[in-house]
Amino acid sequence: MDWILEATELSQDEFLILAGLTLLAGIVRGFSGFALSAMVMATAVVILPPIELIPMLWWLEMSASVLMLKNGWAEADRPMTYGLVIAALIGWPIGLWLTLSLPVETSKALALSVIVVLAISQLANLKLTFLASKAGLYGTGIIAGIVSGVAHVGGMVVAFYVLAANQPARVMRASLVLYLFLGSASSMLVLLLFGVMDFSGVSRGLVFALPTMFGVLLGQQLFTERLAPYYRPFCLTLLIGLALLGLIRTQLA
Repeated sequence: MDWILEATELSQDEFLILAGLTLLAGIVRGFSGFALSAMVMATAVVILPPIELIPMLWWLEMSASVLMLKNGWAEADRPMTYGLVIAALIGWPIGLWLTLSLPVETSKALALSVIVVLAISQLANLKLTFLASKAGLYGTGIIAGIVSGVAHVGGMVVAFYVLAANQPARVMRASLVLYLFLGSASSMLVLLLFGVMDFSGVSRGLVFALPTMFGVLLGQQLFTERLAPYYRPFCLTLLIGLALLGLIRTQLA
């Protein structure tokens, strides 16, 4: 146990708290297809700053994506997903630059506020027709990349776009899984170029990948045809809750 604490640069209490948080986030990720990073970032930031959580979260997202990729590849809306990934690569360096060189609390608060408003609009069945265009697709991807670089919650932006498409639950979930896998794979280069992926980030990522993967396996068991009709409202409510939690944390910081 001591060598794990030394490698992760955590106290025993911090380690146990992060293990519990990543297990819970993994369960939600297994069911919804997203929200792992958002949940960890919104809660674990009291232990580690965002810039140290971002490299750890890369490994957690990748481990979860590997477990879920089979269905994601087969059932996802691939053209939509590829467009989002390509556009996100443009936004990632901008977001990391903001994180490393500017005060970003205002940017995070703005991004989270937009997510709350848009998700509530979706729950109210308002038609956001501007999203159903190439500009809406690529604009969403770029914003997701920026938000990923700032707070690693770009998946929430993409989740909103995918949910707005109003496709079958299995297609929405699979598209999110595929996006997060491809996005994580391609963003490693950006993290290395900016010097964000360091030894402690890798160590924490590999260690906490274990409870994350166990949680994902549990969460996948919850995604059944019986619960499919509740998938979209559950995800939208989850988006609102996570965004509000992030806003509260931002204001108290």
